Amino acid sequence: MADGATDENPWYAAGLPFTCTQCGKCCTGEPGYVWLDDAELTALAKSQGMKEREFAAVYTRTAKRGLTLREKPNGDCVFYETGRGCTVYSIRPRQCRTWPFWESNLETEAEWQRTVEICPGSGEGELIPVEEITRRMKIIKM
Repeated sequence: MADGATDENPWYAAGLPFTCTQCGKCCTGEPGYVWLDDAELTALAKSQGMKEREFAAVYTRTAKRGLTLREKPNGDCVFYETGRGCTVYSIRPRQCRTWPFWESNLETEAEWQRTVEICPGSGEGELIPVEEITRRMKIIKM
């Protein structure tokens, strides 16, 4: 926590600006993990017209923590298309829905500044109140 910040009064207590520009920077580049729970797997499989087992075999892989979406060979999310963006945006996993309000991005003002440098929607646009930021952070912990 930043100096003087507490769980009840975090450094971002006044809120933070963010509006998704759908630039795809959080969906492309270096490989990573997009964790899926059972409900997300079911919804994504249905969206692709597939049975869960078939969807899992084609679009996911198992890592230490659980099931994660596969990436394309260039590191992009399997559901990201250049020029189109996220092809499952309306049902994207909670990890994607809660970006950039992850604990790791909000530990300190310096961490948030690093996020702002890579995400053009962070630090710009609609002011997201601390209550909403906290709600999104709790969703990602579920």
